[in-house]
Amino acid sequence: TSEVYGDPREHPQKETYWGHVNPNGPRSCYDEAKRVGESFVTTYIRKYQLDGRIIRIFNTFGPRMDIDDGRVVTNFIKQILSRTPLTIQGDGSQTRSFCYISDLIEGIMSVFTTPAARGEVINLGNPEEKTILELLNIIKKVSHYWGETVFLPLPEDDPLRRKPDITKAQNLLHWEAKVGLEEGLTKTLEYFKK
Repeated sequence: TSEVYGDPREHPQKETYWGHVNPNGPRSCYDEAKRVGESFVTTYIRKYQLDGRIIRIFNTFGPRMDIDDGRVVTNFIKQILSRTPLTIQGDGSQTRSFCYISDLIEGIMSVFTTPAARGEVINLGNPEEKTILELLNIIKKVSHYWGETVFLPLPEDDPLRRKPDITKAQNLLHWEAKVGLEEGLTKTLEYFKK
C-alpha cells in the first residue's frame, strides 16, 4: 500500500521512491510490515521467477466500507448520519488522494491481466489531491449536513501529504481513475443511508 512511503518527502510519490518512515514511531509496525511484505514478494519473484506483482493502493473509499474502520471518509459519514460534530485530526491542511472503489477494482484487474506488469510495483490511486478540509467541505455539500467541526490533535507520524504518481499505471495498464470525489462521496453516502 501507499503506507510504504510513510510521511513522504517526494511529491507525488513514484514507485521508485524509497519512502520516509520513522522505524520507531507509533505507526512504524504498520508501515514497516508493508515494506517487509513487498521485500518478500520481490525476493520470491527474483529468486523463483514467480509471476508476482506489487500494488501500492492509495486512499480508497466507497460502498461496503466498514463504517468503524477509523478512516477519514467513514468517520465523516458516521458523524453525518449520527448528526454529531465532524472531527478533523490536525488543522485539516494535510492532503490525501481519494480513489473510488470501482476505479481501484478496474486498476487491480488490469495489473493482474497485463503480462507486462509481471514483477512490477504499481501505484493505484486518484492523483487528485485534496486537503482534509476540502474533503470535509465536499462531504458537507453532498450530505447537506453543516454540523460543528471539531479539531483534534494530529497523531504522531501521520503523513502530511499523500499523492500517487500514476504515470506507470497510465502507460503500462492504460488505467486512471474516472470517478470524481464528489460523485464517489454521493454514491457512498447513499449506500450508508440505506
